[in-house]
Amino acid sequence: MTANKIYFASDFHLGIPDHDTSLIREKKLVSWLDSIQHDAEAIYLMGDIFDFWFEYKQVVPKGYVRFLGKIAELTDKGIDVHIFRGNHDVWAFGYLHKEVGLQIHRKPEIIEAQGKKLFLAHGDGLGPGDTGYKIMKKVFEFKPNQFLFKWLHPDIGTAMGLFFSHRSRLANIAKEEKEGPNPPLEKEMLYHYALKKSKEMPEVDFFIFGHRHIPLVHPLNPKATLIILGDWITHFTYGVLENGKFSLKKFE
Repeated sequence: MTANKIYFASDFHLGIPDHDTSLIREKKLVSWLDSIQHDAEAIYLMGDIFDFWFEYKQVVPKGYVRFLGKIAELTDKGIDVHIFRGNHDVWAFGYLHKEVGLQIHRKPEIIEAQGKKLFLAHGDGLGPGDTGYKIMKKVFEFKPNQFLFKWLHPDIGTAMGLFFSHRSRLANIAKEEKEGPNPPLEKEMLYHYALKKSKEMPEVDFFIFGHRHIPLVHPLNPKATLIILGDWITHFTYGVLENGKFSLKKFE
């Protein structure tokens, strides 16, 4: 069968809330990758693949062998698999590329595919507000801080990373309880960001993000469309670009 589809998915957060529950999601994710490999031209994983990831010089977080093995199988077959680093896997460096062939992207990018232009980003720190996180992101991405963190024993560093990840998750839960799981569009930061960018970049057809865990397809203007991919904690949704048309689907 011709490989003529481009797939998108985001926010797997492998590792939470515990090993057994995460393993169920991981196996479901591998089943999805199995189901699309026959017609996938490329696969874009739009961030927060792991709930916490840090690469020491000789050590990486244990686990995720089914997922990583499947990615290696796909890339060995010549399928391009990309990852846009999210706020939970911001410290992914070269291991995932060297070991399993993932192409790692660190900033938003515009690509051309099937006669369309796509603006791709995880979505963290974009749009108005969220000042506290934007400051924290600069701290996390500051190379001297990364160097110092590497000197912590991996058990200590991982425990710290999981602690801050847990706090971030609690903050998101509190925000959902206050605003509801599907806040009005006018309160959605990625909507305002994409709306602004669509005016600056009228050539872009699709603005595709993860991060917000909300499955959403919404026209910004007669040409451009905002897509938020949802997650693989609650929604198990993914995007497909086929013949220049985008659709959001659910993996059962």
